[in-house]
Amino acid sequence: MERANIINYSALFVRIGEYVRKAGRVTTRPVMILFYVMKSKDTPWKDKMLILSTLSYLVLPIDILDAKRLPIIGWFDEIASLSLTYQKVCKNITPEIEAKVDSILDKWFPDYAEYIELPA
Repeated sequence: MERANIINYSALFVRIGEYVRKAGRVTTRPVMILFYVMKSKDTPWKDKMLILSTLSYLVLPIDILDAKRLPIIGWFDEIASLSLTYQKVCKNITPEIEAKVDSILDKWFPDYAEYIELPA
């Protein structure tokens, strides 16, 4: 018997897409990698819940440190949460996930290729 999926990945993907397009490509990449690591069948359940809580905190309008009231300090809680989660689950990042994320980011940020200096 297969376990029912309690995570609505498509709804979360839409919310992440709304959030990260404002943040830019460099900031978006770790968020998208975490999303696809969470979606992977090889990722342990505990890591999936950690990623879900981090991504939810990132996209939901609730903040411990409000960025509107504390402009610089307000981003630290999100940065810390994202960084710690990324470090914890980096062992689950595969080249396939990285390629998929880069492909999506190329579609979302097509002008980014102009700023990359290609080796000769």
